[in-house]
Amino acid sequence: MELKIASLTSGYGRVQIVNNVSLAVRPAEITAVIGRNGVGKTTLIKTIIGALPAASGSISFGAADVTRLGPAERARLGIGYVPQGRGIFTRMTVAANLALGAGVGRAASPDLERALAFFPILGKRLSQLAGSMSGGEQQQLAIGRILAGRPGIMLLDEPSEGIQPSIVQEIGLIVRRLRDEVGLAIMIVEQNLALIQAVADTCLVMDKGAIIARIAPGELSDPDVAQRYLAI
Repeated sequence: MELKIASLTSGYGRVQIVNNVSLAVRPAEITAVIGRNGVGKTTLIKTIIGALPAASGSISFGAADVTRLGPAERARLGIGYVPQGRGIFTRMTVAANLALGAGVGRAASPDLERALAFFPILGKRLSQLAGSMSGGEQQQLAIGRILAGRPGIMLLDEPSEGIQPSIVQEIGLIVRRLRDEVGLAIMIVEQNLALIQAVADTCLVMDKGAIIARIAPGELSDPDVAQRYLAI
């Protein structure tokens, strides 16, 4: 299903962070939201999932206006979220973490086979405490947990953070498979330019809470473009 955001404004109390943002993420499309630290990328995602209220504007998902719905209601409609830092339950087993994915989408029970088809390593860890796994395995679990439901869109916040490069590449391959094989709409907030270039169909550049440009991922290979938008 398509995510549409129109003239969205949000923030923390009286502090406005997201400023008049409009965008769309379509099925079978990977949209990267990029920009310097502190420009509002994570605040945008938190507003989309309902963790922060919209001060103005609208958010729709498929045919539903979700602007005033709570996070649990949005998740049940199929808005899946993988937070920065993974957000797994470290004292629960891998199997128990995956079972929580049933809250995403309208699946009556978690589809463990689907999650394990994309992340077979988790099948070998089902009885293991999630906190005892490596950072890369925990990130795979965080994504697999969402897949165990039936998301219509997946929002990924800094999925490469703290993960070794080989696992980042593997996650990139799986993200592309989710687009190509499942037709999933995906929004990714990420600083890793190599990952962005490997997976994204389009890049939206944020600055001071607003979308200031839409660029092709390949343009990030130009040092001048990267310097202009990311100050790296």
